[in-house]
Amino acid sequence: MKAQPNSSKLYGIMVLYEKQTDFLLRALDGIDEKDAQTRLNTKANHIAWIVGSVISGRYFLAKSFGINVISSTGELFRDNHGIIDDADYPTLAEFKADWERISPLLYDALLNASDEKLNENIEMPGMEMTLFDMISFTSYREANCIGQIALWRRLLGYPGMSYM
Repeated sequence: MKAQPNSSKLYGIMVLYEKQTDFLLRALDGIDEKDAQTRLNTKANHIAWIVGSVISGRYFLAKSFGINVISSTGELFRDNHGIIDDADYPTLAEFKADWERISPLLYDALLNASDEKLNENIEMPGMEMTLFDMISFTSYREANCIGQIALWRRLLGYPGMSYM
């Protein structure tokens, strides 16, 4: 880990954050734009939607810390919108640019977060949780989504994801 977080609650999450920041880009390495929006005749979320939803999660967390950077690829993901059949999703290059824009900003916010900040309540439709709980959930979800992209790689005939 690059630095110690202000709150000891975030130590494990920061380790995952650094890994997942890199792993998402590795999972996307070499994926063709056409394949990123392929669903293989299923109703499964395609790679482009999965990536956009993960990025949307980081932008949401950043906003919770007062970071008001707007995603250039976020319109299709407002209010946790599910996949839209036949929509044209942004390119992987656009998604990567958004990821690389928000990740260092959110990293710094997480690193400097106080326990008081982490205990703030966040209200979402039908639920309420602390910011720490939302960060934990987002970290879990990122790992899950990266795994889905790794599976899509194999289903689409790409080599497995490289962790090195």
